[in-house]
Amino acid sequence: MATTTNPVPDSGRKLIASPRHMVGLLLIQLGLAVVGAYFQSRPSGGPNLAPEHSGIVPLYVSMIALEWGLVWYVWGGIRDKGHRLLDLVGGRWSSWKNVGVDLAIALPFWVLWEATARLVQFALGESHAKAIQVLLPQSWLEIVLWLALSASAGICEEIVFRGYFQKQFQALTGSIALAVVLQAIIFGAGHAYQGMKQVVVISVLGGLYGVLAAWRKNLRSGMIAHTWSDIFGGLLGK
Repeated sequence: MATTTNPVPDSGRKLIASPRHMVGLLLIQLGLAVVGAYFQSRPSGGPNLAPEHSGIVPLYVSMIALEWGLVWYVWGGIRDKGHRLLDLVGGRWSSWKNVGVDLAIALPFWVLWEATARLVQFALGESHAKAIQVLLPQSWLEIVLWLALSASAGICEEIVFRGYFQKQFQALTGSIALAVVLQAIIFGAGHAYQGMKQVVVISVLGGLYGVLAAWRKNLRSGMIAHTWSDIFGGLLGK
């Protein structure tokens, strides 16, 4: 395996992309949140993401493209400051032992993630949001695409939120705790299509991912846990 590269400095004092670039990404996230909230609150019979499951394959493909498009945008911003995506992730694995360590951390973290999600959902009470079960895969083609989408979300969202936003907010505020909270709120807002209760739940879970990234000083364990949680939720947890 390749040796580990030097990660982006974690001092919290230096922006990894320009303020203008960050504002652009914030505006993109705001737009996604608004669109998601609209589809969740739309009147009966109004536009739907995938009415009665039709059009789900193009939706999956477009969501995969969106995930990687956001990473491409992030790459453009950090490249101008002399950084690489691999640096943002925390470098490659240097040995199979390191792979095992990240896997060993990801598994109990996912258990904690699931327990926290259920606890917060219970605390918030019954949700009246429109169900999103229609978005889950049914055919074999959809399952394959769901696996691709889950992997894309696990990789890309960790890069965007725990990599880019968390480091940017830490540089701006000088506080890793505040950076974790801010990126988690943005992460949760991006899931507005699932309803406000889930926005809160996912914000809390985004905070957990942020703490993991801050502790490990890389995104690898979070990527593994995030990917598996999406696979489990779509295929095994429904």
